[in-house]
Amino acid sequence: MESDFDYKKYLQLIVKRRYLFVVLALLIMTGTVIASYMKPAVYEAKSTVFIERSVIGDLVKGIAVTASFEDKIRVLEYAIKSRSLLLKVFDDLDLNVNKQNDSQLEEMVKAFQAKTDIRLKDKEGLFTIAFSHENPRLARDYVNALIRRYIEENSSSTREDSYGATRFLGEQIAAMKEKLARSDAATSSYRQEKGSLLAQSEEMISTEIGNAQQRIEEYALRRRQLESLLGLAVKNGPQQIRLAELKKRQQELSLVYTDNHPEIIAIGNEIASLQEQIKSGQGVSHGAAVSSPEQDRITLELKSLRESEQNQRRLIASKLALLKSIPAAKAGLEELERERASQKTLYEQLVARYGQSEVSKQMEVQDKTTTFRVVDPAVVPAKPTGPQRVRMILLGILGGLAGSFAILLLLDHLDVSVRHIDSLRSLGVQVLAVVPKIENPSEALAVRRRDWWFFSLAGIYFLLILATIPIEYMRENSYDILSGAGIRQNLANLRDMTFR
Repeated sequence: MESDFDYKKYLQLIVKRRYLFVVLALLIMTGTVIASYMKPAVYEAKSTVFIERSVIGDLVKGIAVTASFEDKIRVLEYAIKSRSLLLKVFDDLDLNVNKQNDSQLEEMVKAFQAKTDIRLKDKEGLFTIAFSHENPRLARDYVNALIRRYIEENSSSTREDSYGATRFLGEQIAAMKEKLARSDAATSSYRQEKGSLLAQSEEMISTEIGNAQQRIEEYALRRRQLESLLGLAVKNGPQQIRLAELKKRQQELSLVYTDNHPEIIAIGNEIASLQEQIKSGQGVSHGAAVSSPEQDRITLELKSLRESEQNQRRLIASKLALLKSIPAAKAGLEELERERASQKTLYEQLVARYGQSEVSKQMEVQDKTTTFRVVDPAVVPAKPTGPQRVRMILLGILGGLAGSFAILLLLDHLDVSVRHIDSLRSLGVQVLAVVPKIENPSEALAVRRRDWWFFSLAGIYFLLILATIPIEYMRENSYDILSGAGIRQNLANLRDMTFR
């Protein structure tokens, strides 16, 4: 199975246009070398800051509230690269911020943000700030000013937060204390106003209502009895009334005592005597001729019973109204007490938070929380960190070869001349014969000489380009080029870099 990639075809293309290939490759390499040397040197200033966790923070944990170490780490990069902080640093370094318009200032801020590199090391509690610029002194001053400004802003903002929290809690405590006093006064006034109602017992009132209803039933029963007796008195006379009363009394006693009880026997004898009198006609009166004292007594008793019954009904109505108003009164008191309890709980929480805020404020004022310590301030960099000319030259060499080959492919693709028999056959042209190329020995010798001179010069030129690589590598690593140790070290490093 033949491969679709015909490398011989491309080799023939390079050989055919070897002069153009070499010239284009050397031009691209030369342009890359020149561009690397035209780029200004870039210096990187770096500073290391240690984030120190205070032991006091662990001791007052739960008592004071301060920003945690993790919170400060989380927002570190955003806070340092913030626009407001960079503008203050620009003012400190006198970078003529006031003489620039808004667009120029914004571009300057974005440029400094892009060149500022922050690396966090959570386990060690360190972070480094690096800044690259053409001016090494500006790079140093910028890094140191940025760190100083951040530490000052962090401390001042934390103190302002602590003072603000303490002031806010004090204001809330005063307001809540006033509310609690008003709530106490409202509860006391309500108790005084509804004290008699709140002292009532619903069970006792219900019992009183039941007793009143029972008395009403008893009064009604007695009233009906008296009304029947009054009717008998008008119709039959006092003996019949007396007889009816005795029989009723006898029935009531028989429910409690036996027939041999003296009172029952006495009532029975009296009943028998009255019956004999009635049979014999003694003491019988008719209609209006009957004496009225007994009737008057019954009438007065009936009147008294009716009044008592009305009194009991009024008592029941008042007790029912009282019974209905008790739940509302108790609900109002519970609502006031619940509001007071809620305000008291909130007041106690505010007082506790106020104490924590006071401790936190003192810790922030005395820098007893997490602190930043500059362990390695930025200094003027002695050597540039960029541009990395060695890498640029190597990439230029590879780019020159690849770019030159790509241009050859493009030119070959744009060439529409017939160069192969297959092209003619694809057009339907009949090929009768193929005349091979006849080489002239003198011309071939001239071509070989020309190739030798051309490739010799090109090789020397390419070696000059390659010579810039060890020179720049040694310069970047600050080795003494003329010393034997420096040469050996450079060659070893170059060999290792080449293998990598």
